[in-house]
Amino acid sequence: MERREFLKSAAVAGVAAAAGSVATSEAQTTSPVTRPQSPDMPYRQLGTTGEVVSAIGMGGYHIGKQKDPQESIDLIHAAIDRGITFMDNCWDYNDGTSEVRMGQALGQGGYRQKVFLMTKIDGRTKDAYNKQLEQSLGRLRTDVIDLVQFHECIRLEDPDRIFAANGALEAAMAARQAGKIRYIGFTGHKDPAVHLRMFEMADKHGFHFDTVQMPVNVMDAHFRSFEKQVLPVAQKHGTGVLAMKTFGDNFILSSGTVKPIEALHYGLTQPVSVVITGIDSRPILDQALEAAKTFKPLTQAQVKDILARTQVAASEGKFELFKTTAHFDGTAANPKWLGESSGT
Repeated sequence: MERREFLKSAAVAGVAAAAGSVATSEAQTTSPVTRPQSPDMPYRQLGTTGEVVSAIGMGGYHIGKQKDPQESIDLIHAAIDRGITFMDNCWDYNDGTSEVRMGQALGQGGYRQKVFLMTKIDGRTKDAYNKQLEQSLGRLRTDVIDLVQFHECIRLEDPDRIFAANGALEAAMAARQAGKIRYIGFTGHKDPAVHLRMFEMADKHGFHFDTVQMPVNVMDAHFRSFEKQVLPVAQKHGTGVLAMKTFGDNFILSSGTVKPIEALHYGLTQPVSVVITGIDSRPILDQALEAAKTFKPLTQAQVKDILARTQVAASEGKFELFKTTAHFDGTAANPKWLGESSGT
């Protein structure tokens, strides 16, 4: 059977299996889950999945940085108690500490059932993907992860590796059919061309991505813009958009062109499902929740004003270091995470 036909057949089988399966626990259901909501938080549809998630997502990297694990756990609980239902994470964040602490937090008091849990996998081969996924499941203390995304698609060859025979996509589809994961997406922060190629490869193989994660911020529109080039394609595909790099690890804020709440409101104004933001302390959590509570879509005049203020600073990408440097490229610094296809 040719690879295109294999993927189509497997996709159909996965849908059929999901439709006919009987969930063994609330966390393992294959249909959208109703979760507690807060009147102070906007909630949005996640693409065409039928899931409803908080418009603010809690970034996973930052909740593994606290010296005291209990501080991380308390921060996660506080975010959920105040209406955040979308939890972001990654297999490689803080050498696994971020997943461990999130697993500890979600394993208490029924918190797992209150959230939509996402993590990311670096492996490009079936074997590497499977090994990392099992580690993530163990760390997160769950039998099923709601969404798993192919992490850091920042090289033009990443789509080839993921869609290759014995590639990561085969592993992801098998994991979905086995009930270990529910949805499949991909992420990247380097260049819109890579994201567009991922969509092209998906179309070629008859595969649908449930989500895509990418930079959406006040400077992106001026330089190698994901907002202009990728967001319309994602909308056409019915793929839920997860916005990231709102502050660019504070480099964007250091430009002095925009304030934090304003930057968050800009991201929330775009046609995205979630704005994922790093939250490493109670004041930063309060800031994100204030942005959610006070959010009203920016007018065209307000957007125009923000883009005018950021145009000069953004023109060469010097405040979006994730595009122009290796500062954020974890898999470039650790090619072994990608698996055998990395050539290591």
